[in-house]
Amino acid sequence: MDASPILLVLNEAGLGAAEEIARRFSTARIHGLAGRVPTADTQFNETVDHIRLLFQAGHPIVGFCASGILIRALAPLLADKTTEPPVIAVSEDGSSIVPLLGGHRGANELARLLAKALGGHAAITTAGDTKLGVALDAPPKGWRLANAEDAKPVMAELLSGATVRIEGRADWLYEGRLKQAEDAAISLVATEEPDDGGPTRLVYHPQKFA
Repeated sequence: MDASPILLVLNEAGLGAAEEIARRFSTARIHGLAGRVPTADTQFNETVDHIRLLFQAGHPIVGFCASGILIRALAPLLADKTTEPPVIAVSEDGSSIVPLLGGHRGANELARLLAKALGGHAAITTAGDTKLGVALDAPPKGWRLANAEDAKPVMAELLSGATVRIEGRADWLYEGRLKQAEDAAISLVATEEPDDGGPTRLVYHPQKFA
């Protein structure tokens, strides 16, 4: 996430949870609706317009509000999920955290952090995370997927029950629920060596690899 997260608060009911997150994450800023949220880093008057401006500027948005508000505001702007910033809806009491957009662009990871901080539940719905236990198209910090264009068909095969062979050392690949077999047609490779990968071979490089 390149831009700072914005904690969007529409009334005082959600302010307590937002302030708790702001205390824990120094880069987060509270934006509050004028007239309803007296203490905020920034105040705004038009909710829908403000949400759209933040989204278009690339800010991760954490809305302490109903998910429908965020969905209706952003629906006309949705075009390319590979470039959209994370958008998360948090119930005003902080008990439910739902990534709405950008699950594999930081929203799922951020939702888990928010849930831990607030003692709530992160409702992760992306298939890779829920069934495989790992998002192969969004490796963790410190790793880069060399052939991102091949991730979708590989994940589709694995979600259908295909087995996989893991090559190289990357502990995070073993933390999921991948079915492994030495003779699997699909391979996941962790290497510092140049490797283009392919439709059945995903290649992951440590980020120190240029």
